[in-house]
Amino acid sequence: MTSSEGITMDEDVQITNRRLDARGNEALSRMARMGAESFGYRAELRIDRGLAQLLRLRVSQLNSCTYCLNLHYQAAREAGVPRAKIDTLTAWWETELHSEAEQAALRYAEALTRVADTDPDTAFQRFHDALAAHFGPEEMLEIVAIVVNMNIWTRIKLAEGAMPGAVD
Repeated sequence: MTSSEGITMDEDVQITNRRLDARGNEALSRMARMGAESFGYRAELRIDRGLAQLLRLRVSQLNSCTYCLNLHYQAAREAGVPRAKIDTLTAWWETELHSEAEQAALRYAEALTRVADTDPDTAFQRFHDALAAHFGPEEMLEIVAIVVNMNIWTRIKLAEGAMPGAVD
């Protein structure tokens, strides 16, 4: 099941699914939509909107999802995230642009996304503890949900082969 029909994301980018179309599986589509409605970039959350966008964008970068990168770079700009934070997010730890809370959240998002590269006995607990120093349990669960939701979407879009291209 492939789809070559394009979806225009903005005036100069069109997305074409080159492999699969997740809409062919209703349960998968429902799961993804539910996550997007509850924790996606338009959802109302307790945590700062800019931080939520940085987390979404970082997961998109880690998973090399061009669809999600295109969407979340724009959403980060619309959320008022400073350009320098967006432009240097791939090496955020080499900057002094992020608060300690943002750093803890980004480290946690990276550890949760790259779980196979994270020592489950010591390192992940460290990431959890650092996050807990800045966020309450409800906020932490939102961060978990944002990261999990983005990992679901990046995997779906990769499976679909959702590729941005120029509008003809």
